[in-house]
Amino acid sequence: MAAEFPLTAKETAVGAIEFQVAHESDTLMDVGRRYDLGFTQLMAANRGVNPWAPGDERRITVPSFYLLPDAPRSGIVINLAEQRLYYFPPGKQVVETFPIGLGVQGASTPIGTTRIVAKQANPAWFPPPSIHQERPELPQVIAAGPDNPLGAYALRLGWPTYLIHGTNKPDGVGRNVSHGCMHLYPEDIEKLFHDIPVNTIV
Repeated sequence: MAAEFPLTAKETAVGAIEFQVAHESDTLMDVGRRYDLGFTQLMAANRGVNPWAPGDERRITVPSFYLLPDAPRSGIVINLAEQRLYYFPPGKQVVETFPIGLGVQGASTPIGTTRIVAKQANPAWFPPPSIHQERPELPQVIAAGPDNPLGAYALRLGWPTYLIHGTNKPDGVGRNVSHGCMHLYPEDIEKLFHDIPVNTIV
């Protein structure tokens, strides 16, 4: 689940570096999902470790230490370079942070201020023309279900073609794999979907 940390006005960083001993069947993706870390974040802290077979009893660094964004502590703040989303729940002295997948080079996630304009459970996906040019075999609409790239929940932004959403390919969280949307592990987007009201600033 999401990392949630108590927050004071002077706090500039939260969390700590931890360690875990891998089991024979673990991959780094398993460890990342367990500790709510993105793939690139975990790989950078474990250079030289085979992500698919770290090895039984291998000591894995769990980099759960975060510098807080230099931004208003309100609503959602995205740190694109860090590939993380920070949520500052209203009326609470805490911060929650989640790993996110972002846009590939040439389809970058935009920079600016917007807000959540709508929330959708089990959203249908309407591939835009730019994606149809790359993959003309796609149908005009992909219904909710296991083949839907939006996952089970979507937060629609004031930028019409960009969303914060789940994914049917969680191994892409913590990588640049999208066409500009921000996607989260299924369990993370479910929590955010239920916690975040419409009109939350992003």
